[in-house]
Amino acid sequence: PYPFYARLRDEHPVYFNERMSFYVLSRYEDILRALRKPQIFSSAQGLTPAEDEIAQLGLPPTFIMMDPPDHTRLRRLITKAFTPDTVKELEPTIRDFVVDAIETMKRKAADGEEVDLIEAIASPLPTMVVANILGVPSEDRERFDPWSDAITSASADFALDVKEAIGAVQGLVSYFGAMCQARRANPTDDMISKLTQAEIDGDNLTDWDILGFCFVMIAGGNDTTTNLIGNSMKFLHEAPDQHRELLADPSLIPNAIEELLRIESVVQGLSRTTTQDVELHGVTIPAGSKVHNLYASGNRDPRHWGSNADQLDIHREIDRHLSFAQGPHFCIGAHVARMMVRIYFEEMGLRIGASFEIDWDRAVRRQSAFTRGFTKIPIHIKA
Repeated sequence: PYPFYARLRDEHPVYFNERMSFYVLSRYEDILRALRKPQIFSSAQGLTPAEDEIAQLGLPPTFIMMDPPDHTRLRRLITKAFTPDTVKELEPTIRDFVVDAIETMKRKAADGEEVDLIEAIASPLPTMVVANILGVPSEDRERFDPWSDAITSASADFALDVKEAIGAVQGLVSYFGAMCQARRANPTDDMISKLTQAEIDGDNLTDWDILGFCFVMIAGGNDTTTNLIGNSMKFLHEAPDQHRELLADPSLIPNAIEELLRIESVVQGLSRTTTQDVELHGVTIPAGSKVHNLYASGNRDPRHWGSNADQLDIHREIDRHLSFAQGPHFCIGAHVARMMVRIYFEEMGLRIGASFEIDWDRAVRRQSAFTRGFTKIPIHIKA
């Protein structure tokens, strides 16, 4: 989509889609400004160009579909339980999982079996982590991917297909609603228990608030990390010199992850709704209009990133990319995603290095207007 995004930036920085009646912002500074002004670009009407998406899903607004002060209140309470230190405690578990998955891939490859990187590690890794955070027993974790796929694919073409999502939403509400009740009665040390007990100045989270957090973690945390791993492998394949640098110096991995997030935004964009008329680049966006912020376009805007914005540079100085959004709705799980992918690269570099080939001609792209990634990546690990 990137040549098309470049045309939008150059020719129509405020583009109006007449067929579906929504506006598109494609330049970095315009998107950043919109994300930082929730009083003008509101999240309360949903995050897609579809009308009435919240009501159609049958789910009360989650905290990502709220504006301050309601959003601020819920985010403070959730952050009290979902801290970076809490997530950091998961690092040994994540590393053990990644190591086991890599060793399993190597054994299968040695036995002549075809190995799919997505199926072997990129998909089950975030499923395990999100389930572990929420305290879901291992026997129930197979439910996660269908829920996530149904919810994220329901609006794959900018039009909400409720049939694809409603069953997943109902299943999620039923499962985690029961878990909330159980944890309030008999708390354990899992995240759901911590959320039921989170309190600031006498304020607590309701079951619906906690269900909203679960919804965000599953719908927003599963296939996004899967796609980030797949996309990263593609770009490093196309930049072998930079891949070799990462293998030789793992200290470069954290900054490389930020650059990989920038150059291929997993979430291509999300929408807001204007609360007042907005004048931008000679175009008036009326109050009440859906405005789609193309993060992936802003992340490659040469006005901000320079003339090499379309090129991978793992040494690039990155102030703030848009892949986790910005402003009050900055992704609450960003530290989890970064840790998962960092551990993935560390262990892949240590245990496989450059001794693999990927059949990109047989790789399968995810079909979605919202997320960009792969559903299949055949990988051949050399002996």
